[in-house]
Amino acid sequence: MNELNPEKNKFISWPVVALMDFVTVIGFDDIIYNFQNQGLAVVTTWILMLFVFVVPYEMIVGHLGSVFSHDGGGMTSWVRHTSGDLWGYICAWTYWVSGLPYIVDVANSMVISFGWMIYGNNSLSSKMSNAMFALLTAIIFTIFIFIQHRLKNSLQFFSVIGGGAMFLMTVLYVIMTMVYLGKGGAPHTQPFNLQAFVPHVDMKYLASFALIIFAMNGSEFAAPYVTEMQDAKRDFPKAMWMLAIMTGFLTVLGSFALGIFFNAHHLPNDLKMNGSYYAFQKMGAEFGCGQFFLYAFAITQAIYMMAQLAVLLDGGTRMFLSDTAKKYLPASLTKLDERGLPINGYWLTTAICTFIMVASATLPNMNSIFNQLLNLNGIVSPYTTCFLFSSFILVRLHNDDYPTDFVYIKNNKLAIAVGTWCFLITFLFATLGIWPVDEKPGTKTFYHVLTLNIVEPLVMLLIGGILPLIAKYQRTHQNSHI
Repeated sequence: MNELNPEKNKFISWPVVALMDFVTVIGFDDIIYNFQNQGLAVVTTWILMLFVFVVPYEMIVGHLGSVFSHDGGGMTSWVRHTSGDLWGYICAWTYWVSGLPYIVDVANSMVISFGWMIYGNNSLSSKMSNAMFALLTAIIFTIFIFIQHRLKNSLQFFSVIGGGAMFLMTVLYVIMTMVYLGKGGAPHTQPFNLQAFVPHVDMKYLASFALIIFAMNGSEFAAPYVTEMQDAKRDFPKAMWMLAIMTGFLTVLGSFALGIFFNAHHLPNDLKMNGSYYAFQKMGAEFGCGQFFLYAFAITQAIYMMAQLAVLLDGGTRMFLSDTAKKYLPASLTKLDERGLPINGYWLTTAICTFIMVASATLPNMNSIFNQLLNLNGIVSPYTTCFLFSSFILVRLHNDDYPTDFVYIKNNKLAIAVGTWCFLITFLFATLGIWPVDEKPGTKTFYHVLTLNIVEPLVMLLIGGILPLIAKYQRTHQNSHI
């Protein structure tokens, strides 16, 4: 019995759903990462992607959330309804495993944030070996796997505090930029002209779109909350519109603000790893506040990452193990301990995260490790998002079987064309994301990163293919003894 049933009259409003989802979709770091890849031209890219990808994407999520407003499983439930249990398992596995590089990335970011809090600068990379960086990262996510269930409610509370503070810090950065310009401050990007906003289309630019899509996707994380809304069919799409508007506002203005305090033509090589801290450090210097903004951001980042790590580890593992047809999983993996926790699922999480971290730790320096793990998200996450668009296409192909109050594009042929467009560009850019954007082509490190970008996703898929075979063997073995 669900103990929350007596409280069912306490619904979640659509603005709250939008804000909760916003925290998982876009953050200050996402703006930094793509600013290093494309410079001020990323402003043009954000605007372009807002219209050709983000709005259709959010509205497709709104349509599916309205169709399946009584299902709390999110995308895996949508795929099971439209494509059957097997594809539901494949989606659940890829959706879950694609989040593991991000978990490692979050743990990495926690180590970096502590380094800035302790030293007040970027010297951590020169004081720590690759092995120590990998070890600390592994220790962090292992500890969180086994203590987060005891602190679950507190950490979810801190995630709201940290996420809200992160949003406010980003808005503050934009506001302070406007104040700086208003008092006559000159942009650090020179020349700061229209040409600086024009993308230079080459292989690096095209490959960097994977990280753009990674930064903008994730709105389906709000799908499990549709069952807790008073009128999900009407209000969930409103939340998606609000999310799209907030995403566009923050990415465009945030990137513009970075071009004011950084010279977009000569960016630090470690901007992805340390850029958020540089940004607030520079802002503090411009306004005579010393290191105040830097430490405020470092503390916010640490709290946000700790809470996010705990929620991702617990929620992701539980969702995968509980929302998947059990016939595709070994019995030991779904077994619960005395506290009702899928302990072996946590061990599997630990093993895969450790493999990813150890494999990437073979790179020559901490900056390369951080960048490769970050860009790995731009490969695996968009591939998973393709399931979202395929579900939408199938729903519109069988429109009469899936009635809904909210219809995104009433013309079926046009809706299918938009869904196909989103599927194709997502798949294309995920594939192009395999190309290393942070290393010079032809170098040893370039080929090292390229190999990792191919091998790591394949190993994750291979494990997902082995689990159903183990489950089938177990069933056959048990039947033979009956």
